[in-house]
Amino acid sequence: MPASTSPSATVPSASRPAPASTAPPPSTSSPPAPGGARLEWLDALRGLAAIVVVFEHSLDVLFPEIRAGASPWFDFGRYGVFVFFIVSGYIVPASLERRGSVRRFWIGRMFRLYPLWAVAAVIGVGIGLAGLTWSPPQQLTDRPGLSALAHLTMLQDLLSVPNAVNVFWTLSYEMAFYLLITAMFVAGVHRASAGTALSFAAGAAVVGAVLPTGLLTSRFPQGGIVAAAVLMAAGLLAVMSGRPAARRCGVVVLGVLALALVTVNSRVGGVESLAIIATMFAGTAIYRIQSGQATGRRPVAMVVLVPVLTVGAGAGLAIAGRTGAWQATGVWGWPTAVAAAWLTFLAGLLLRHRRFPRFLPWLGVISYSVYLLHFQVLQIIWQVTDEPETLGTPVRLLWLTVLIIAVLVFGTLAHRHVELPAQRLGRRVIRMRQDRRRRRAEAGSG
Repeated sequence: MPASTSPSATVPSASRPAPASTAPPPSTSSPPAPGGARLEWLDALRGLAAIVVVFEHSLDVLFPEIRAGASPWFDFGRYGVFVFFIVSGYIVPASLERRGSVRRFWIGRMFRLYPLWAVAAVIGVGIGLAGLTWSPPQQLTDRPGLSALAHLTMLQDLLSVPNAVNVFWTLSYEMAFYLLITAMFVAGVHRASAGTALSFAAGAAVVGAVLPTGLLTSRFPQGGIVAAAVLMAAGLLAVMSGRPAARRCGVVVLGVLALALVTVNSRVGGVESLAIIATMFAGTAIYRIQSGQATGRRPVAMVVLVPVLTVGAGAGLAIAGRTGAWQATGVWGWPTAVAAAWLTFLAGLLLRHRRFPRFLPWLGVISYSVYLLHFQVLQIIWQVTDEPETLGTPVRLLWLTVLIIAVLVFGTLAHRHVELPAQRLGRRVIRMRQDRRRRRAEAGSG
């Protein structure tokens, strides 16, 4: 794993390793509050996480001494990642249930994620082909068709395919989570979030350290990618059909696919892979407790056990002196970061009725654009700065300022001109489908 604790599999150039990437998963629109307003505290959490992630990725480029001193004890990147994972778990299932339709949910997800993802992929691959700071991994150039297919599923990191853009790795876990909540929603067991979270957390603590990595794709390097893509497409089509038997088959296909990839085919190792899914389901459980869908002490106790078990799994490896697949230097960086992410989310939850500095919620709104585009900006800056050790601190602080300003400008432009138009188009497609169904129903009743 690269020095910044990213599980990205991008191969660096021969001259210097590429700056590592531990970026947050995509931010999603907050579910509306009872009064119709956005949940500002969730946007503020995303904004905070985005700042930390940009700082994390600047370390290799501008402040390697901070990287060397802090990484053994605190992983800034994983801190930001897990804040985003908790927020995603809190938001996304609520969006699915509010829509009440798997088809509408996936149409919304596709228009939410893929347009900007495509722009980021083109820019990232273009930078690589231009020879700036890193070269495209050989697997991407030798098997471009299979690599493109894996990326189209957004499961590429769980299919042992190097990420075309380093930060894409978190999208694989987001997609696996979407498949699982879709299967649970169709099966009618979607409210079992607390128990599901606890099961994954227990798996991380009990067997995570001994689970294999890349088991399936190592045995079936090409067929495995094609099979995963076909199963994903077939499973989604089945759960969207109106036939009960097909929907049941779709539930099984999606559930087995996601579970197999997360448990025995991850690249970051079983502890982190299971901990990510447990964390997202715990976020869902918190939403259910807060909204009154889950009552009593039992779901609360289950949620409390999730960070205890996942952090404990990482701490156990640290005590044993073992370095997990996700870790770059020190064994304590990961568990302390995950614990801090949970404390940050709980602080945001307690302060949810307070006003936040306007910068944080605004940054949270554009965080998906910041997530997908900031690393490309950083690569160009690294090419210009060359060896950071030779620069004085004032110069490096100036470059950090340039990085932040450039990321905010590009993030704002991408959000305004790519994200928002794509989301509006997605809503238009959903309305058109609803109108067609209503007309067919009226024609049938007439």
